[in-house]
Amino acid sequence: MGRLVIIVGSYSQVRLCLRLITNCIEKASLLLPSEDFRFRCTERIRWSDCDAQGIVFNGSYFDYLEVAQAEYFRNLGFVLYDPEGRRHFDTATVKATLEYIAPARVDDLIDIHWKVERIGNSSLTTRSEIHNRASGDLLLRAEIVYVNFDSDAGVSRRVPDDLRTLIETYEKTGRVVPLHDLPGLAGLVPIPSPLMG
Repeated sequence: MGRLVIIVGSYSQVRLCLRLITNCIEKASLLLPSEDFRFRCTERIRWSDCDAQGIVFNGSYFDYLEVAQAEYFRNLGFVLYDPEGRRHFDTATVKATLEYIAPARVDDLIDIHWKVERIGNSSLTTRSEIHNRASGDLLLRAEIVYVNFDSDAGVSRRVPDDLRTLIETYEKTGRVVPLHDLPGLAGLVPIPSPLMG
C-alpha cells in the first residue's frame, strides 16, 4: 500500500528530506537479486582475499566469478576445466565489466548469482551479481563476455549447438537436460554420480 507523505519545512529541509527518501528507495532496490537468476553459489571471504584496508581486494572478485562460472557448468552436468572436455568447449575472457557497489569483509558469506544472458556465434555474455548473504546488500554487478576458444589453434570457435540447447533450456525453465540426450556434447566430461564415487 502506498502512502502520501506531506513534507513541511523550508526549501532546503524539503530538498534534504526528498534526497533521503530517494536514497532509501535506491538502496532498497539493491537489497535483493533479480529474480531472473536461476543459479547461485555461496563463498566465504578468506583473509587472503582482503587488502590492507580489511576489505575484499577488487581483483578477488574475478576469482569469485570464476568459481561461479565453473559451478554453473557443473550444475549443468559437466566439468568446465577438464583437459578432454576443453577440446570441445573452453572459455577465454574477452571483456569484463565490474561495478563495485559495497565492500565485503573477511568471513562474510557471499551469494554469487550467475547467468548466461546471451549466446552469440562463438561468445557467451554473462551477468552476475554478488550479494552479502546476511544483509542481502548488493556488493557487485558484473558482465563478462567469454568466447569458446580452441587453445591448440589459438582461435575462437562456434559454441556447440547442443551446448546452446543445454544453456537456453536451463535459463528459460530451470531444467537441466541430461548430457546423454545431447550427442553433440559427447566430448564433455560429465560430473560423476556421488553413488559411483
